[in-house]
Amino acid sequence: MVSKNKQNVIILPTEEDVATALAPYVAGLSEKTISEKGSFSVVLSGGTLIQTLRKLTECPYKETVNWSKWLIFWVDERVVPLNNPDSNYLLALNGFLSKVPIPKKNIYPIHYTPSSEVVAKDYERRLMKLVEHKRYDKTDWVTNIDDSPKPPPKRITFTFPVINSANYIAMVVTDKEEADAVAITLEHIPVRPPLPCSEVKAQEELTWFLDRDAASKLPPQCNK
Repeated sequence: MVSKNKQNVIILPTEEDVATALAPYVAGLSEKTISEKGSFSVVLSGGTLIQTLRKLTECPYKETVNWSKWLIFWVDERVVPLNNPDSNYLLALNGFLSKVPIPKKNIYPIHYTPSSEVVAKDYERRLMKLVEHKRYDKTDWVTNIDDSPKPPPKRITFTFPVINSANYIAMVVTDKEEADAVAITLEHIPVRPPLPCSEVKAQEELTWFLDRDAASKLPPQCNK
């Protein structure tokens, strides 16, 4: 597949405006992808994203989206039990998944063990089995870290080849604390090591959803 690498940047006044714009974007992708492929794979992160998806749990989306065709995964996860307050799965369950009728069998959290390496390999194996992929190369799909600068230290994450194989990626940022990272990435400011978000590319389209706080370090013309 040849990547088109199209990028959109949408800047809105408030987080509420971002949430309002994100809902029809996701619902539209859901309808398009299900009509073309029969299912819609959604890979969630943690942080504030789940709260920003809240409009999808309201009318009209709760009634009109074909939730039965959604498949839910996590691009990164803390290696903790699923009922631990640090779990991205628990965050998504409480803030989003419990409020929409996605079948439980379509939701793919980690299988917890204390070893991040074991968790990563298990998640990778389950992903490959799901897409009936046979490994012919040495590229890992999921990797693990044990020394995250933010607690808890043990985590797993998709690798960039897997992330960048997505047709559509939404980067949702509504935090002023991330304004520097947004500016560095979108203005292509060289830093070493490069920021992880600067390595993200979508096969079809990468869309940034920013509120004014997140976009506050961008040039003035971008914030008009």
